[in-house]
Amino acid sequence: MKRQSLFDPDRRGVMRSLVGGSALLPGIVSQLLAQEAGPTASGDPLAPKPSHFPAKAKRVIFLHMSGGVSHVDSWDPKPKLFADSGKTVPIDEFQGRKGDYKMFLNRPQWDFKPHGQCGTEVSALFPHMAECVDDLCVIRSMRSDHTNHYEATLGIHTGSFTFARPSIGSWLSYGLGTLNRNLPSFVVIAPQSPYAGGQVWGSDFLPGSHQGTLVVPGANPVANIQRRVPTSRLQEMELGVLSGMNQRHLAPRSADPLLAARIKSFETAFGMQAEMPEVFDLSQETDATLKLYGLERGSTQGFAWQCLVARRLAERGVRFVELIDVGSSNNWDAHGDMMTHVPLAKNVDQPIAGLLKDLKRRGMLADTLVVWTTEFGRTPFNAAAGARGREHHHWVFSSWLAGAGVKPGMTYGESDEHGIRVGRNEVHVHDFHATILHLMGLDHERLTFRQTGRDYRLTDVAGKVVKPMLA
Repeated sequence: MKRQSLFDPDRRGVMRSLVGGSALLPGIVSQLLAQEAGPTASGDPLAPKPSHFPAKAKRVIFLHMSGGVSHVDSWDPKPKLFADSGKTVPIDEFQGRKGDYKMFLNRPQWDFKPHGQCGTEVSALFPHMAECVDDLCVIRSMRSDHTNHYEATLGIHTGSFTFARPSIGSWLSYGLGTLNRNLPSFVVIAPQSPYAGGQVWGSDFLPGSHQGTLVVPGANPVANIQRRVPTSRLQEMELGVLSGMNQRHLAPRSADPLLAARIKSFETAFGMQAEMPEVFDLSQETDATLKLYGLERGSTQGFAWQCLVARRLAERGVRFVELIDVGSSNNWDAHGDMMTHVPLAKNVDQPIAGLLKDLKRRGMLADTLVVWTTEFGRTPFNAAAGARGREHHHWVFSSWLAGAGVKPGMTYGESDEHGIRVGRNEVHVHDFHATILHLMGLDHERLTFRQTGRDYRLTDVAGKVVKPMLA
């Protein structure tokens, strides 16, 4: 016979009422009522934990460009592709289908020029980020395992291309805990749902407290963040009643770390009501700072707002902040016309450059790892001569890292002369993840979670730290 927990119906009702609807918050609902809050020695699944070795980075800002940014039109200059445009090349696979294909090479739409003291070449598509190349490690030899958006997006976030697995942000939260108990350890800022939806920031089999909390740009970035009662004093009194009920419930179950963790998670929900609105209040930011990001005062939309809020979350101790620029439509998926890259680039170029410059001038870039990536690149060839767009291309694409522990002002790896396949120093998605974890002080082979008789990890059974990229 199943034993009913004392006070459970009343406690659940009081929980939902007293936290002012915060059970609706993504991530917090798991913290409040999940059955797998996750045992730790303190009973708090988000308690700070020691890293495996000294970390170079304290936090990560992960910038995901949804839809597949063309590497040969942005970060990977290919003079031979310009010269051979219109010529044919044999291809043994096209969009996941094996066969013998004759494809037409297609020159990039934008010219490349060297920038900075390091001379890294960047196309005219990203003029503002080009100013920051002395702080970037541009990877020109990334490789994914899938040509479809859903699977590739899942892979770049979870290391799994077929099944839902914990997101990299969830793994970092699980491995290190949080630096600020009043805010989530993992926050995702996205205007729309991306490919793979909430699985992008899900915790899957990890304790639910480690999944990402979704913030949607707009007038109300997090639903129900304002308390329902008229005064903070009244809410404190109500929470005092709840605390008494919780302690009475916990007393005969003091050895139950799951229950203790659920009770502890109330502090995050209450803390968010106190601290999260202040994060979104940009009124004290200077005109110079807003101009740096390209943000109009009072605006709560666009990637500039996302980048500035990311900096404010990072400086308040949020461990992992992900920014997704667009959703699963109207994105970088330029099958019909590469010129659709233009407004998308304009949306992110100055804000990202502003974020890098702002972090650097505040001394935060020294311990913040900034990651820029997309799920795959785009084909340097087309089935028809003169095609205006490009198709999905997972054989090779570009990403970059900047900040804590990263060797700045360099490029790593190469694609072949036409940007079709990796030419040298491949960086698979698993290697990419292993390197990010390493910079956060975590050994990707030791950061595991036992599930259904197996020890799972972000990098599955592969991955290596790309040491030449490390300072």
